[in-house]
Amino acid sequence: MKKLTIILLFVFVSSLFAITPEEIQKAYSKSFNYEQIEDYENAIRSLSSVLSEYPNGYTVNLRLGWLYYLLGRYANSIEHYQKAIQIVPTSLEAKNGLMLPQLAQNKYNDAASIAYQVVSVDHYNYYGNMRLAYSLRMQKKYDQAEQILNKMLAVYPTDITFLTELALMKYNQGHSDRAAELMWDVLTLDPENETAKNYFKQE
Repeated sequence: MKKLTIILLFVFVSSLFAITPEEIQKAYSKSFNYEQIEDYENAIRSLSSVLSEYPNGYTVNLRLGWLYYLLGRYANSIEHYQKAIQIVPTSLEAKNGLMLPQLAQNKYNDAASIAYQVVSVDHYNYYGNMRLAYSLRMQKKYDQAEQILNKMLAVYPTDITFLTELALMKYNQGHSDRAAELMWDVLTLDPENETAKNYFKQE
């Protein structure tokens, strides 16, 4: 009887502190509102009760990974993204997110490793290929980067991001004429593109 009483008391006490679905929704709403005004600290703080109640929750860890990235606290961001991946190992969105703080810290090899995991599952994954190409370029693995870029431009021929990345890679290789041609294409498609405009300013 005593054991049963303890169990029932534990259940009762737990229910007193359990966060309700309405409170969860309100916490996320506040977090999104703070993010819109770039108050990332309060956006994170708004989710503290959710994280406390569900430390192994996928969604809250995924969102905290993003918010800590925006705040520039990359170690915290990586921790939460890795937690999200641990919870849902098949998640491509969490792996794509993890690459952001890795790239921000110039951990290009780590980011490339995650990117390869993504594209091995989803061959044409946009963010996976984009971040893989960038990681490879920053490691001066130009041939590998070009293969990725040509693959993606075959299916997204006018994509500004991939065209710009290919132009920068050609410039790094010393192929300035080809880089200029590509940057001109970028400006044609996106006249206000800052990368392309700055490229021609320095020429």
